[in-house]
Amino acid sequence: MLVDSHCHINFPDLASNMPALRAAMAENAVGHALCVSVTLKDFPAVLAVAEAHDNIFASVGVHPDYEDEPFFTADDLVRLAQHPKVIAIGETGLDYFRLTGDLDWQRERFRTHIRAAIAADRPLIIHTRSAAEDTIRIMREEGAERIGGVMHCFTESLEVAEQAMALGFYISFSGIVTFKNAGALKEVARQIPLDRVLVETDSPYLAPIPFRGKTNQPAYVKHVAEEVARLRGISLEALSEATTRNFFTLFRQARPCS
Repeated sequence: MLVDSHCHINFPDLASNMPALRAAMAENAVGHALCVSVTLKDFPAVLAVAEAHDNIFASVGVHPDYEDEPFFTADDLVRLAQHPKVIAIGETGLDYFRLTGDLDWQRERFRTHIRAAIAADRPLIIHTRSAAEDTIRIMREEGAERIGGVMHCFTESLEVAEQAMALGFYISFSGIVTFKNAGALKEVARQIPLDRVLVETDSPYLAPIPFRGKTNQPAYVKHVAEEVARLRGISLEALSEATTRNFFTLFRQARPCS
């Protein structure tokens, strides 16, 4: 069994086709998925997907790209995280690629999420792009090692991965690891300890080879797993077993369905 550790199947183009998505998951031995929040406005839709399906979980948080999201506090996130299907805080983090200028608001929002995760006893889902140094620095300053989490859709260096793992974080690979030009990322996938590896789709984005350029879906996490297994020289079964165990170890509030 595989777990898609990060997807956005509440987005309309996927939510409208849920029976087919779930059937494809079953056909590809994808037993569970984590539907990840990007705004508080859309959080009810994320939660509704998780409530409707016993093998889908939810997170609560605000993606760093959403500058105009109304103000919220750590207490607001903690309150929303009390629902039993909410197993993580995020996605949160820093993105200096899409947004430029004075990004103090982004850094402060990241700190709010870390504080909420610690208070709610929920692991963090961290997005970082062109901001690794500040991301790791803030994680250290806010004591993110007290709660742990995952560096989602990882595209950074092995050094950044090691710094994150030293803080108790897992490293999650998306369809990017299947791309031909992702040589440096493939090396990271070879090198990090197997007990820190997760796989994801980030669907509907970043479809892996052979579906690159098409709408992604949780079933396609099998192709990510196949590539990571190939890079490591192990079987798909061994990679699936390890990443599923890692998921349920990290996300302690999640319970596998029978």
